[in-house]
Amino acid sequence: MTTIHVAHSPDSDDAFMFYALAAGKIDTEGLTYVHELQDIESLNQRAMRGELEVTAVSIHAYAYLSDRYSLLPHGASMGDRYGPRLVAREPADRSEVKGKRIAIPGPLTSAYLALQLYEPDFTPVFTPFDAIEDAVVNGEVDMGLLIHEGQLTFAERGLHLVADMGEWWFQETGLPLPLGGNVVRKDLGPDLTQKISRHLRDSIAYGLQHRVGALDHAMQYARGLDRSKADTFVGMYVNDWTLDYGDRGRQAVRLFLQRGVEAGLVKKPVTVEFVD
Repeated sequence: MTTIHVAHSPDSDDAFMFYALAAGKIDTEGLTYVHELQDIESLNQRAMRGELEVTAVSIHAYAYLSDRYSLLPHGASMGDRYGPRLVAREPADRSEVKGKRIAIPGPLTSAYLALQLYEPDFTPVFTPFDAIEDAVVNGEVDMGLLIHEGQLTFAERGLHLVADMGEWWFQETGLPLPLGGNVVRKDLGPDLTQKISRHLRDSIAYGLQHRVGALDHAMQYARGLDRSKADTFVGMYVNDWTLDYGDRGRQAVRLFLQRGVEAGLVKKPVTVEFVD
């Protein structure tokens, strides 16, 4: 019996993706999956140490993991004309972002890399993702970069949208913004990797086909969203892109990291490798 540790963040979209695997809905061909839930920046850091066999990571973090991990072709979180949202207490535009203190959900998050490409001159204040709205509301920072459910709830707190990174990236490139992906450690070998890849894809497909059950499971992690908002949020990040990046999705990953390298924000060239 082989045990595989699968790590992902405790969000409704990841919970939806891994529902079938966690609930024993698919045949795992003798593999036992143990799920570990942690916020994405913690998972990025653990992957840097090679601790996890299979994990969700930020595409930004993958730049520093590509020698040890390959990207699975499914499990992507892509922002198709939407993504991390930069918000402020007062209405503001792009020209006012420069020089501001901005709460960021972690140094290796894709949100941070996207914001640096959008406006390189600001002071990042690294803040747990679920404390960013409060930091903006309480005036501890000038602006905040929201990921996860905060993208849908900031207006209820009286905050204003300054920029949507996914829409900005689309205007720049015509491509979706690659935010998160699933990676597998290369030392597992091709046979085991293919199996894991198939199981994860089956789990995503099962959730999409059995939406009610998968959403019931995901609601445990919806952090205060009502069911219809949770359904909207899941739909944003679990969709056709999640089943397979496709050519445009793969192109988006390569371009996002290449732009990071060209801007001097990603410290080494990256060879992006997908499991076939």
